[in-house]
Amino acid sequence: MDRNITYSSKGGGRLSRAQIHWLIGNSLPEHVALLEAVPGVGNVGKLVVDAMVENNPSTLIARILHPDMPPHSTLDKDGLLAPPSMLVHRVMLSDGRYVVTVTGELQPMTATGQHEVAQAILEMAKSTPQLLVLAGLASEVEEKAIHVICADAKVRSNLQANDIEVSKSQPEAGMIGVAGLLVSLSSMHQVPAVALVADTVGASADVIAADRLARWIEEALDLPLGIDLDTTEETARKLLASIEVSGSIEEHLGMPAEADDFYV
Repeated sequence: MDRNITYSSKGGGRLSRAQIHWLIGNSLPEHVALLEAVPGVGNVGKLVVDAMVENNPSTLIARILHPDMPPHSTLDKDGLLAPPSMLVHRVMLSDGRYVVTVTGELQPMTATGQHEVAQAILEMAKSTPQLLVLAGLASEVEEKAIHVICADAKVRSNLQANDIEVSKSQPEAGMIGVAGLLVSLSSMHQVPAVALVADTVGASADVIAADRLARWIEEALDLPLGIDLDTTEETARKLLASIEVSGSIEEHLGMPAEADDFYV
């Protein structure tokens, strides 16, 4: 098994502390999209990504490590103690194509750490056809929109040319954490990135909003994710159990709980 470790490049004369520990190869394999999600409001994006990994043929190919992640090592599915990290999987879709997913139970607890991890992901993703950052927005029960957000005028034009409406008024409160940095820094790394943000009631695991986001991705972007509501509900049960053990979402973000009105 390959044990390559790469670091993100220097910035301002300082070597990033983010590490990518490659378990297979030393770069991303061929794929049609890279999907990223971390714990956040309603855990909407994370439910989608976790369900994809669990319900499709998938392989763990790398771990993203950073010393500012909460120092909580946990047992993996094989009963081995694993370091705090974000996981990179290669996932086969039902049509034979592959996507890559990046997710985890946590992210760095400092602003510097979140910047370094975001930049490491963007550097890793320089060859990706599209980076999709999945998240949720605390909203009223009757609000059920999917907000499409980007940071590059060319990316926006391409989306609009494919009849995809791009929001110019949301996120009104901004985006925080690795998710927001991935999108806002994407043009500097020449990575075509889009945030897909689903309205959610803000529950710890909003399976309805996650299902709505998954259906939107399948229809608008022609990516057969291979998940259904039953799969998402089972994933939600596992996610809630892991959150109970490893601490609250706010603790992972290093922020007070009242920040729930932001995208994460």
